[in-house]
Amino acid sequence: MRIAMIGQKGVPAIYGGIERHVEELSVELAKQGHDVFVYAREWFTDKKIKKYQGVNIIHTPTLRTKHLDAIVHTLTSTIHALIQKPDVIHYHGVGPALLSWIPRLFSSKIKVVVTMHCLDRYHQKWGFFARFMLRVGEWAGCTFAHQAISVSKTIQGYCLNEYRTSTTYIPNGIKTNEHQNYSLIDQWNLTPQKYILMVSRLVKHKGAHYLLEAWQIARQQNPELLKDYKLAIVGDAVFTDDYVAKLRQIARGDNSVVFTGWQKSQELAELYDNTTLLVHPSENEGLPITILQAMSYAKPVLVSDIAEHKEVVSDEDFWFSNTDVYSLAEKIAELIQKPELLKEKGKANKILVEKNYRWEDIAKQTIAIYSSINTDTLKKLQALRA
Repeated sequence: MRIAMIGQKGVPAIYGGIERHVEELSVELAKQGHDVFVYAREWFTDKKIKKYQGVNIIHTPTLRTKHLDAIVHTLTSTIHALIQKPDVIHYHGVGPALLSWIPRLFSSKIKVVVTMHCLDRYHQKWGFFARFMLRVGEWAGCTFAHQAISVSKTIQGYCLNEYRTSTTYIPNGIKTNEHQNYSLIDQWNLTPQKYILMVSRLVKHKGAHYLLEAWQIARQQNPELLKDYKLAIVGDAVFTDDYVAKLRQIARGDNSVVFTGWQKSQELAELYDNTTLLVHPSENEGLPITILQAMSYAKPVLVSDIAEHKEVVSDEDFWFSNTDVYSLAEKIAELIQKPELLKEKGKANKILVEKNYRWEDIAKQTIAIYSSINTDTLKKLQALRA
């Protein structure tokens, strides 16, 4: 099967949940014998990269601005894909889904699939018009795709309630990970099992500012308990330089806070494997790969109590009240005092993700979606949407 992936910035993934999802899914599909084409933006994926682990990389033009980058690249990629005539065009994200009507209009043979990774219009970085267009993207993805996929059951329920569209739940995944050494974390003066970790794009809705404030409160209230611990924030700006500057201002003069910038490969693996606890304070999510990744290293994770997080982290001992820095500070101090609980939860997390979130299985489920799109299915979908 010839499959075109559109909507991601590119692969290999430097950052971003969608980029990580597309990379891992595409590589696994290629392993299973499919011909996969991933559309990339030159500023994200070096133009010299034409092939990556069996996946074909195609660069198409874009305009690198906050509001035009994604939609322009989706348009140029869609036009190129229509000329190539793949069996499937798979759009990733509600923004790119805005253009899912184009292959439906211009090609009756191409199967159109949309994955709903997140309800982006709730993100604080967007203004009124962008939020409106992202809502239109939700509608377009639910209306024009032959089949729609949701990465969380929360998003699946949302699509059913808002647009009367039945989507298929297929989550994000993980690779099985082995124990890492800790030589590379020395560059940030981090001691194994003596730091708390956040891995994320530094955009406002991900909540790094809540974590920074909570960390300072926790240290003030528990100076002896946390005196040897640090907070490591892995990630950087994505058209959010002012926000990152604000984060650095909050942490100014605090030697217990470390900003590592973007990390990948061995450095990122060691950061995950040697942390005490991953914290994900996001206000809005799909299904965060960073949580699954930490769990695959047998690490406990502390998350805001939004529905998407609760799907994966079911133990309320590892929830804090969303946006509440005092609740987060209290939980950090409470959990640091319970090393046996952290160890036990980490082991349980590893078993959970290795059973339910394997890319090999996710690729097979995705192929089943592609294969299910036939004349009978289309007639049923059209009848349901009439």
